[in-house]
Amino acid sequence: MSVSSGSYKPVSHVIFDMDGLLLDTERLYTVSFQEICDRFGKQYTWDVKSTVMGKKALDAAQIIRDTLELPMTAEELLAESRQIQERIFPTAKLMPGVEKLMQHLQKHSIPIAVATSSAGATFTLKTSQHKAFFAAFDHIVLGDDPEVKNSKPQPDSFLVCASRFKPPASPENCLVFEDAPNGVRAALAAGMQVVMIPDDNLDPGLTQEATLRLRSMEEFKPELFGLPAYD
Repeated sequence: MSVSSGSYKPVSHVIFDMDGLLLDTERLYTVSFQEICDRFGKQYTWDVKSTVMGKKALDAAQIIRDTLELPMTAEELLAESRQIQERIFPTAKLMPGVEKLMQHLQKHSIPIAVATSSAGATFTLKTSQHKAFFAAFDHIVLGDDPEVKNSKPQPDSFLVCASRFKPPASPENCLVFEDAPNGVRAALAAGMQVVMIPDDNLDPGLTQEATLRLRSMEEFKPELFGLPAYD
């Protein structure tokens, strides 16, 4: 466990990213893009991946295409990766410690929500085996939500998400969980504290901005942020 800012402020609401944080879908994104890259002798490395995590799908495809100089348009790359993802996304599993924290927050009536860059169709594929789990959130803000004008690292998705709690939550009362550098920046830009649980492959230099860094959700101590402690 490592800390970058010395003090934590109490919160009353919790917002979760989804890909790579609640679900192990980041691994599946890597599989799908690497399958395409293999045809052209290219490597979909963590250096490339870390720049697109948390971005909307077409923006991400454009960056991957340009960085790896793939001989196809971003639209073609996206369409081909979607075909692979339709096959593998329903195999997505919940990340360790996620269910325990969710149930704990629900038991103590802490409002919880999801703010994801995933659009409607991909969200449905990824969550198909976890419908009851996602139904338990107060609300879910998707990447193609009309109120989310700009994707992460802009703060739109988190600000929209906070505004939809009933009553709306002020940003300083929200704690965000993220795995991606773009998501951490978005949360900080929204004026929220952020717990980062990065993949072990992510360059540690890209994890410095988070309020708190953990190896796994299982390490999280809710009382650090004024939330009820585990029993």
